[in-house]
Amino acid sequence: MDDVAKENLLQQFRQYLDGIDALPDMTGNEPGSGEADLFTVFVELAAVRNEVRTESRLVKEALDQFRSTFETLQSAQVTLEEELKCAHAEAHERGAALIRPLLLDLLDLRDRLDAALRQTTPSPAKWLDRWRRKPTEPDNWREGIGITARRLDRILAERRVRRMSLTGERFDPRLARVVDTTADCCAAPGVVVEEVSAGYMWDDDLLRIAEVIVSKSDEGDSSA
Repeated sequence: MDDVAKENLLQQFRQYLDGIDALPDMTGNEPGSGEADLFTVFVELAAVRNEVRTESRLVKEALDQFRSTFETLQSAQVTLEEELKCAHAEAHERGAALIRPLLLDLLDLRDRLDAALRQTTPSPAKWLDRWRRKPTEPDNWREGIGITARRLDRILAERRVRRMSLTGERFDPRLARVVDTTADCCAAPGVVVEEVSAGYMWDDDLLRIAEVIVSKSDEGDSSA
């Protein structure tokens, strides 16, 4: 083999070697890239850990703020409910203070109607009036008073006012006041035998105390 052929072969071999050096690294790593990639991973992990810590702190602060806000709202709601209850109670008391005198006047009017109904029909003074009066003539005035009394009872019932029934019951000083005593063989001592003035309840409150006559023992001792 002459020198020219040898030179050509060497030249081709050099080109082949140069071609191998020029080929890209299929692994994607440069010389010493293993350590570089591991360092990069550690750096990124540290950054992620710091970000997680930061996010955790922010979330905790947000939860604390939310908890504080919720507690404030809950406390404000409780306070508002208490204030509403107090305002409602005060309004009820003011309304009751305004309506109570009117209800008592209505009860007084009801007593007057009862007294009028208990009266007998007045007889005419003159014999001519007695002769002109028909035996079957109705008592128009009594009927009118009865209608008025029933209408008044409906008005009181609509206002939740109810009459107490104490006759035959044991005397209760919280509900009635004794105005007289009587010896009644049909009733035990201390029992209400008659209501001189009826007592009334307004819802669960005493509106007007009753005036009653209570039975006493034959010895004259009153148990009232």
